Formats: sequence, C-alpha cells, structure tokens
Amino acid sequence: MARRCQVTGIGPITGNNVSHAHNRSKRRFLPNLQKKRVWVQELNRYVTLKLSTKAIKGITKNGTGEVAKLVREKKIKVR
Repeated sequence: MARRCQVTGIGPITGNNVSHAHNRSKRRFLPNLQKKRVWVQELNRYVTLKLSTKAIKGITKNGTGEVAKLVREKKIKVR
C-alpha cells in the first residue's frame, strides 16, 4: 500500500542526510500515517482510513463532511 494520506494526499518527500563533514546522501521523509476508524455521521457507518496526523486533527476540528464527500465520489475505497 502506498504511503499516502487518503484525505489530504500527503506523501513522502525527499531530502538529504548531511554528515558532520557536510557529505550529502539522499533520504526520504515519510509522513506520520495512522490507521484510524472514523464514525461518519452522514453515511451512518464507520470508515477505516489511513490518515496523516494533520488530517486527524482536521477531521476532529471540522467534522467528517469532507470524508463523506470523498466516499460518495468513490475517491476513498470503503469495505
């Protein structure tokens, strides 16, 4: 499975490891993804999502309306 948030689309980004001698080598910064079961009031059911912690905070603050919209548009697969 891809390391990508299902709501915000946040994925890995690249950068450099920099040593004390200032040698650089490529590395990846992975997003902080969590598997979360969310109650979506609009659909009257639970939905299991792979979310970044920023998306979890946004859903907590703004509600599950955006998640319901993405499920209805079939952008998020629901089992």
